[in-house]
Amino acid sequence: MSTVIDGSASVTINSGAVLGITSGTAVASTSGTSISFTNIPSWVRRITVMFSGVSTNGSGNYQIQIGSGSVTTSGYLGSTGYFTTGTAVSAATTGFLIYNPSGAAVVAHGTTTLTLLNSATNTWVATSIMASSQAAQMLFGSGSISLAGTLDQLRIIGSATGSPADTFDAGSVNIMYEG
Repeated sequence: MSTVIDGSASVTINSGAVLGITSGTAVASTSGTSISFTNIPSWVRRITVMFSGVSTNGSGNYQIQIGSGSVTTSGYLGSTGYFTTGTAVSAATTGFLIYNPSGAAVVAHGTTTLTLLNSATNTWVATSIMASSQAAQMLFGSGSISLAGTLDQLRIIGSATGSPADTFDAGSVNIMYEG
């Protein structure tokens, strides 16, 4: 059994897991229709996806998809919605959705936390809490999915529906993960 302390504010144990929080590299969400984070270590048990000033040129809901070997695009269970002077809710089956009530006017700030519920079934649960800086709107969502194998990637899409897909035009995203 070995333990390595390398001065990075984390500890590596014999299973290869890193105790502490590991940050990905922030990605500008200023172009393209999706942003991917790959090579997520097998020991990860929680991932935080962070949005800062993220917007698109369209009106679709933002979507987070996860996968093992490839991104899973169906089988998600959950809903998304928003609070403002009114409310709305939408079911989600193609990913963990973040509601976009105002179309291209939404500039999202906040986090989605994904947590491994059961390692035997690779079941993950997600909770999103965000706000728009363009209007007095709180965006929220939650859901779950069981993957075919160990999670190793995550993709953020600017639109859950529609063709052509919405294109990111502002902000940045990043992930943090921990064992």
